[in-house]
Amino acid sequence: MSDVAPEIKVGDTAPDFNLKDQDQKDVKLSDYKGKKNVVLCFYPLDWSPVCQGENKCLTDDFPKFQSANAELFGVSCDSFFSHKAWADSLDLKHRLLSDVHRTTAKSYGLYFEPLNCSKRATVIVDKNGKVSYVKVQEIKTAREDKEILDALSKLN
Repeated sequence: MSDVAPEIKVGDTAPDFNLKDQDQKDVKLSDYKGKKNVVLCFYPLDWSPVCQGENKCLTDDFPKFQSANAELFGVSCDSFFSHKAWADSLDLKHRLLSDVHRTTAKSYGLYFEPLNCSKRATVIVDKNGKVSYVKVQEIKTAREDKEILDALSKLN
């Protein structure tokens, strides 16, 4: 019996979460309600090649996400210690959330059992707490920032 929810889809209310970022600060999804759109970039693991290139691109495009009035988070099951070392080594500008108990990946239906981590997926939660965009992709394929930014531009 699995405790993984069905895969999240557009129109769903995004499950709230409270996760620590790489600086051990709490991040609650509900804190952004009514204020900002939130982009959640679930990825399998820190230090893996695809995730590294992808997070580097997210950081390069960080100003574009900011100007789209969006809060951008990387989410994986790594500890905040791993996130901190990895973010520092890549000079990342966005915050990385530690879903070390896999509860968020599971509540979003994005848990990938074979590797005990999350799938590679992007979820945009609008200011009302509703999911406005979801893309789950092959675990070895990097996400396309332009696609995410286009989806965001339709919200503002």
